[in-house]
Amino acid sequence: MKHILFLLIIIVFTSCAEKRHTESEQIKVFYKGYKNSGYELIKNVLADSLTTVFGDYTTTYSHQSYYEQFKWDSIFKPDYELVDLNHEDGQLVATVSMRSLKLEFLKNNPITCRYQFQFTTGKISRIKELDCNDVDWTVWQKEVNTLANWIKINHPEMDGFIHDLSMKGAIDYVKAIELYKNREVD
Repeated sequence: MKHILFLLIIIVFTSCAEKRHTESEQIKVFYKGYKNSGYELIKNVLADSLTTVFGDYTTTYSHQSYYEQFKWDSIFKPDYELVDLNHEDGQLVATVSMRSLKLEFLKNNPITCRYQFQFTTGKISRIKELDCNDVDWTVWQKEVNTLANWIKINHPEMDGFIHDLSMKGAIDYVKAIELYKNREVD
């Protein structure tokens, strides 16, 4: 009887370890998809819907709507690096370093954030930002406001780009940065 109980404990432990390994691999593939601009890699590890939580903003995506987010993000030429992946309170937590044209302009390049991942039927179903301790939100907001206000005055046709999360909005964002950088200073 002791042998059977011991065997059951080994099976359960092995099963849990394999599940954690599989979930860890899913996260690695997720960031590999970003690194290689390969949405198909990302799509393959996502559940039918993905919920993201960033501060007060919770958004639920289908595969198609997350693809739109991916395309928006790709315009800024991001570079994601999975720095660490570990278990905290029974959840997988990824530490990720990010660089991009947008972050560079906002004087917060690179940033490092920690994200908690949850899974449904072995696929990523929820990503919650835990912290981005090295971000200077005051500088970030100042730069966003400066850019948005300058565009509103000097290129009113582009006003609102900051809230446009479409690919066109991202293209306009990059264009706004370039216009602002190349402005004539009195």
